[in-house]
Amino acid sequence: MCNNLLIIATAFLMGFSKMAKSFEMVLCGRFFYGISAGFCMTIHPQYAGEVSPKKLRGFANSSAGFFWSLGKVLGQIMGLSEFLGTESLWPLLMAFIGIAALIQLVTLPFFPESPPYLLIQKDDEEGCLKAMDKLWGEMDHQAELNDMKEEKAATKSIKSMSILQVMKDPSLRWQLYILVTVIIVMQLCGINAVYFYTFEVLCTAGFEEGRIPYISLGVGLCELFSTILCTITIERFGRKTLLWKGYAMMALVLVLLTITLSLQNKYNWMSFCSVILIFLFVFFFGIGPCGATMSIMVEIFNQSSRSSAFVIGGCLNWAGLFVVGMIFPFIVESLGPFCFLIFMGVLVGSVIFVYLFLPETKGKSVTEITEEFTKLYSGKKLSSIVRRKFLEEHMSYTSF
Repeated sequence: MCNNLLIIATAFLMGFSKMAKSFEMVLCGRFFYGISAGFCMTIHPQYAGEVSPKKLRGFANSSAGFFWSLGKVLGQIMGLSEFLGTESLWPLLMAFIGIAALIQLVTLPFFPESPPYLLIQKDDEEGCLKAMDKLWGEMDHQAELNDMKEEKAATKSIKSMSILQVMKDPSLRWQLYILVTVIIVMQLCGINAVYFYTFEVLCTAGFEEGRIPYISLGVGLCELFSTILCTITIERFGRKTLLWKGYAMMALVLVLLTITLSLQNKYNWMSFCSVILIFLFVFFFGIGPCGATMSIMVEIFNQSSRSSAFVIGGCLNWAGLFVVGMIFPFIVESLGPFCFLIFMGVLVGSVIFVYLFLPETKGKSVTEITEEFTKLYSGKKLSSIVRRKFLEEHMSYTSF
């Protein structure tokens, strides 16, 4: 709710900047929009995941990807010259987000705090049961309540872990590895590069410059459609499957896109192949990483460590976006279309890592998921001890 107040205030800054003839208001508005975006990325998926029952958790978590795509499409639509993309109306375009913030500010007071937060961090079992009845309907929620009590018992007396505690805790080591991997891949999967190349590819394909914004809108709609498919299918196919298969298909498309971009100056029809591949790449991104990444982030951490883990993930995400935005033009200048091979290498490595080390979280409680990671950590630790003992015995035998 506080974040919505910040967005509304920022919308006023942006909306009245032209009237006040103040570019400083635009700069301040951009700065505060950035702060609010940082809050939104960490708050929305946590709350959406915590207020949903286990059977709908994946659907709720993947809604973050859907609404990000929806926001991009709405921005593209409202930015067309037929709507607010004109010299006189652009301040309204910059202030448009204030409407969504106002709607959320008005409706949020009618929603309860999340049941896990009330039980685990506030020790309010009665409030937890009331919240579950309000959110999920008045029925038997004993199974969900027992899962929360198991998680509460597992966290012992620690209600909220600091960022440093999360980074130092050995039992969370593999969860952090997964977190870092999926966040870095979101920035280095090539999605920003593909959007960067869209204009050039469409120009080369012979499309009129005035029509390119509408075709770019089609790319955004393709991503939106694929995120809808992700929210529908994530409970059926699971998070892990959507994630690693999405990475694999994106890597394959990048190989083909590198070929078509390299040859489009020799063969005119290659440009149309490049356009099709761009749509395919965005489709696989939306149905895989865009929705499944956030679901994985919510589910692999327990209530006491989730907030700090999201702070770490958020910092990595925005830092990665900044670094890619700064260095990508130089990479394009040096490598041209072959820059996509870098992203392909990242995706192939991520396919292997996710397939081997990420347990499936579908239909499991937080305690069960934590146990899966504990087994993984114990197994690696045990194999390391066995290997060390073998080397010590071998060296002793050699010395003898």
